[in-house]
Amino acid sequence: MRARNWLNGGATSALMTTVLALAATPHVATAQWSTTFEQHYFADPSNWAFRNTYPASDRLFNAFDYGHAILYERLYTRPHDDPSSLEEKEYEFITRKLLVKPPRLPLEEAAIEVEYAKLAPEAKQMFEWAHVLHRQVYDVLADERVPAAQKDARVARVLAYYKSRPDLAFSSVPKTMELMEGDEYGAAFRRRYPKFNGLIWAYHWLQIGLYEPLLTATSASARRAGVQATTRRFFQMLENAPQNMPRVMPMTPAVAPVFTARYPEVATIFDNLHGMHDVISDILASPIVPRDQKRAVILGVAERYRDSTSYVWSRKEWLEMSDMMGSNNMGGPAVGFTAEFPTPTVERGAKMAEIMKAMGHDHGGGANRVTPPPASTDAPTARKPDSTSKKQPAPAPGHVHPQ
Repeated sequence: MRARNWLNGGATSALMTTVLALAATPHVATAQWSTTFEQHYFADPSNWAFRNTYPASDRLFNAFDYGHAILYERLYTRPHDDPSSLEEKEYEFITRKLLVKPPRLPLEEAAIEVEYAKLAPEAKQMFEWAHVLHRQVYDVLADERVPAAQKDARVARVLAYYKSRPDLAFSSVPKTMELMEGDEYGAAFRRRYPKFNGLIWAYHWLQIGLYEPLLTATSASARRAGVQATTRRFFQMLENAPQNMPRVMPMTPAVAPVFTARYPEVATIFDNLHGMHDVISDILASPIVPRDQKRAVILGVAERYRDSTSYVWSRKEWLEMSDMMGSNNMGGPAVGFTAEFPTPTVERGAKMAEIMKAMGHDHGGGANRVTPPPASTDAPTARKPDSTSKKQPAPAPGHVHPQ
């Protein structure tokens, strides 16, 4: 209720409530000391160009922030709720009210995910920093004052600014699906909450998909029409849910191939961002990860998504995986689509390793994958279970078991 009051205009009251709650709570999951800090946008003349030119699409991002925040808060604070709490009640509020009339300004997610923000502020800040990159790249590509020949240099400056925060920046090296799905808790969220998971994946489809009309259209009017069409396609995904929603995580090379070819590092960062979103949902949703270990496991995963040596694919392997999984299973391409949705070829809720095995391909972890070193006690490494002992594998750093 507090979050919805905030969305309806009670921002000051909700913010004060949040500050008092943060100050009054003496214990989170484990003792912790976070030194993460917020940082503003890179000073670029294109800032806010997307918001000014495409306000309807831009405001949807503010609603997406609410969707991610309420999801994490519910999974962490109400783990025993019936799935209908998210699948029906919250889904109906988001799709029938919030997305129809989204907030005009970005939300302060800590006012919504109060307990989760205290559990893993480092991971929360990683997401927010990547969302800054998202918005600044939109701005550069949407700014009609910037000649096309100069956009690459502007994006490169924004990317360099993003990478200047190694404590927050996702790796620009592709991460394998083993990191995303390989532990025992993998796919826990999508299997328990298929409709809400489809909503999150539809969010991600639009977030990467909107780059494509900005790059492929040849005039300002065509870009406006393309952004509107891609946004309408997103809303069509929500009809008859989850029928038209993505069945596997949308990957940027499949949904936005032109953007990927032009800005491969940025596209990789966004795939890693969306992969970690899924992992944290699984950690919070899974009873396999004890409550008092959730922070440590989240931080271990976050460390792996920031480094460029563990669980890595070559760029060729990343592109091949995206192609083999098929854009038809990810919601389809972001431009040039037909009225009918493409026919999916995989079961909803399946892990990619299961899908690849059914296709006759070796999922693997990528030829260049390096086993991550043991992490600290506070941030253990999430690792794939020992296949030789499925029931009671030997303990390993970051490996979690029911208690």
